[in-house]
Amino acid sequence: MLNFRISRSAIAAAAGLAFVAFMPDASYAVGDSPAPAPAPKQKKKPAKKKAPKKADVITNDAAIYAAGYWAAKKGEYAQALDILRTAQHQADPKVQTMIGFSLRKLGYVDEAMAYYQAALSTRPGATTTRQYLGEAYLQKGDKAAARGQLDEIAKRCGTTCEDYRLLADAIAKA
Repeated sequence: MLNFRISRSAIAAAAGLAFVAFMPDASYAVGDSPAPAPAPKQKKKPAKKKAPKKADVITNDAAIYAAGYWAAKKGEYAQALDILRTAQHQADPKVQTMIGFSLRKLGYVDEAMAYYQAALSTRPGATTTRQYLGEAYLQKGDKAAARGQLDEIAKRCGTTCEDYRLLADAIAKA
């Protein structure tokens, strides 16, 4: 009968050890403490859209201008217009000049000239804008007005700058 009690005691002890071993919250080593309960998940409020900072707009417009410029210079004038018209500052003379350039190359000379004039009203010293305006005058058959732009370029950068040379060559060929 003693064997039976030992067996029963051994079984009870083994069951107790198994219970403690497989119960994670109750099986700590000396000095361990339970990990803190995870904080309840809170729903995040949707972030408010912030107005772009002036530096972000300048950077974005600069990137837009660069992409539009290179599209136009590759001859992709319609794509250049699509890009340039996304700039936030449409009154930027550089943006206006490239919109005018793209429009002129697509055959919309009168509309292009309005963009060139708007750019020059803000930045009269822009010789590239003057070169493009002179080329627009040539497209309209007004060689005298093109020469007038050539003279304005000469006043601003001389007769050896690239804008002067390009417009002078265009006038000579017209």
